[in-house]
Formats: sequence, structure tokens, C-alpha cells
Amino acid sequence: MFDAYLRPPLDILLHKVARPLVALGVTANMITIAGGVVGVCACVAAALGFYHSSIILLVLNRLCDGLDGAVARLSLSSDFGGFLDIVFDFLFYSLLPFSFALSRPEDSLAAAFLIVSFVGTGTSFLAYAIVAAKRGISTEVRGRKSFFYLGGLVEGAETIAVLGLILLFPEWFGVIAVIFGMLCWLTTIYRIKSAWQVFGKDY
Repeated sequence: MFDAYLRPPLDILLHKVARPLVALGVTANMITIAGGVVGVCACVAAALGFYHSSIILLVLNRLCDGLDGAVARLSLSSDFGGFLDIVFDFLFYSLLPFSFALSRPEDSLAAAFLIVSFVGTGTSFLAYAIVAAKRGISTEVRGRKSFFYLGGLVEGAETIAVLGLILLFPEWFGVIAVIFGMLCWLTTIYRIKSAWQVFGKDY
């Protein structure tokens, strides 16, 4: 919901950080892979109950997620880089709730609900992007991306904020996971409706 508003100032900041990295020969794929490794470490830390350490790793993971795109725009972007970025993102979003299921078995049901909810937002997001690409539809509202980004009530900024919140207050994981999961389903429904409005007119 807030991604379109946060993107312009964030892009300016990331651009300034990315320039010296490009000069040093750092590639976007290097940053993407490093961010993926850091994300896995964040999940392992959460699974072991080291929630505060996981928050630091979460911040580093998200920093890498922003920097890889900024570096790609200043150097060479690739379809594989865009593919890798989205795969690592969605794996991370699912692995972190799974980590809570391991560290807090009493919250396993809430963790499962949140993961399924992320599947709803993820599949509706990617399916829309696939059809949009087929029809030549594009947008740069959320910056220049490898494929179409359809917004919704729940987007990247909200997801990151909630992941940080559950790491700060793990004892509230169950409540936060259920509430956010329901918001994810509202987003999924919105995207299905949007797809019908744009793509369903052929029938």
C-alpha cells in the first residue's frame, strides 16, 4: 500500500550507495545472493530463538534487496537477476514464519496460516505479472522492475514492518500472524478482482 510513496526517496538513497559498489565491480547478482544467504541466516536465528539477532539480519537482507536493483540500474540488469530476486524474496517470506513454527510450536497453526496467506499474495502477484507481460502492460509506479508490480493493501513495506514486529514481540506472533494473514487475503481478493477487470473482458 505504501510502496509507491516510499519508492522515490528510497531509490535516491539506494542510488547513492550503489554508485561506489558499481565502481568496485560489485554486481547486482552478487548482492542478491548475499542477501539470500543473510535471509536464511535470519530464519535460522529466529528458529533458534535469537529474535533480536534475526532483526539485524532482516534489515541487512532488505538492504541487499533494495541495493541489487539499484546496482542493476547503474550497470547491467538481467532477467536471471530479476528471477533470482523474486525467488529469494518469496522463500524468505515463507521461511521466517516457518522459523516461528520451530521456535514456538504453540504458534504452528498461526505460522501455517500466515504462510498460506503469503502463497495467496505471491501467486496472485506473479500470475498478474505473467499475463500483464503477455499483453505488453507495464508500469514504473514502484520503480523500474523486471516485471509488472500490482499493488494492494499488503505489499513489501507492510510485510517487512510486520516481520520486524513479530521479531520484536515474538510472544504476540500468533495474534499478529492471524491479523496480517487476513489482510493478505484481502489483497489476494483485490488482485483477483483487478485481473478480472483487466483480463476478463475477453469473455
